[in-house]
Amino acid sequence: MAPISTAGHLPAPTAVTEHEHTLVVAQREQASDDVLALTLAAPDGSPLTPWAAGAHIDLILPTPTGELVRQYSLCSSPGDLTSYRLGILHEPAGRGGSAYIHDGLRVGDTVRVAGPRNHFELVEAASYVLIAGGIGVTPLLPMVAALAASGADWHLYYVGRSRSTMAFCGELEQYADHVTLVPRDVAPRPDLAALLATPVPGRVVYSCGPESLIGWLEQTMAANGWAPGALHTERFEAQEIDTSSDQPFEVELSRTGKSLLVPADSSIFQVAREAGVSVLGSCLEGICGTCETEILEADGELIHRDSVLTLDDQASGEVMMICVSRCTGKVVLDM
Repeated sequence: MAPISTAGHLPAPTAVTEHEHTLVVAQREQASDDVLALTLAAPDGSPLTPWAAGAHIDLILPTPTGELVRQYSLCSSPGDLTSYRLGILHEPAGRGGSAYIHDGLRVGDTVRVAGPRNHFELVEAASYVLIAGGIGVTPLLPMVAALAASGADWHLYYVGRSRSTMAFCGELEQYADHVTLVPRDVAPRPDLAALLATPVPGRVVYSCGPESLIGWLEQTMAANGWAPGALHTERFEAQEIDTSSDQPFEVELSRTGKSLLVPADSSIFQVAREAGVSVLGSCLEGICGTCETEILEADGELIHRDSVLTLDDQASGEVMMICVSRCTGKVVLDM
């Protein structure tokens, strides 16, 4: 997965998660014109934290202006805990994370890592359609391997600018008829509209890619009557949020006993941290899921603005992402 930029109004906190450790760069190789395959391992060779297909880790990167925290999907085999592999797109116009990795990290260097965590897990289904846009193929690679090994009914559509820019194509060739590679400079786009025109009982769709792809899938599948749980997505850029109607609200932190006012132009995360409360966060844009917090009580409407929870999860009112989500009245959180 491509880097998720941190929000500009706050520096990324260093205490990103309870699973923080230091790994060493074991291998670097060019996976495509602009994608670096980076392999990380424990300095002492010990096994790494177990993970499942769809998981990502945070890289905590030192820069002259402070630490950057970037999320990257694991695209190696979950069964191999000797190392983690990441696919990292070089984005010269980005905020410096990918440039630091491409230009600065060398074999033998160490890097702080947080995670893994997973908000993009494979669910049991009768059949699967996987749709990757560019670097969005990375979280889908372990899914492909798992589905192929299980004998599941699945197909991957992988769209990119050109074959030379599409990472890991060689690894996908072994799956033959289960994979459609679509380099846009030489191949026609797949007719996804026809593929999704009619809901298929028991079928789920997994997609990772640019917002244009994810937004189109959400709108198309909803319009065609697919069940809300049929589409599973992972974004690497934040959705636009209309904050024009935001109002102040109250948040009570049950563990500390503090009651705080969240202004219209601030977030629970910001207010809690300014009050000296230790909070976990990373992207600060509702994408990574690091700041997920249990809701104990809510008096008023919960306004979920994250891209992590499913519609069912949001409707349950059990948790919220405190970096972007709000309430119209008062919410009591397990903090």
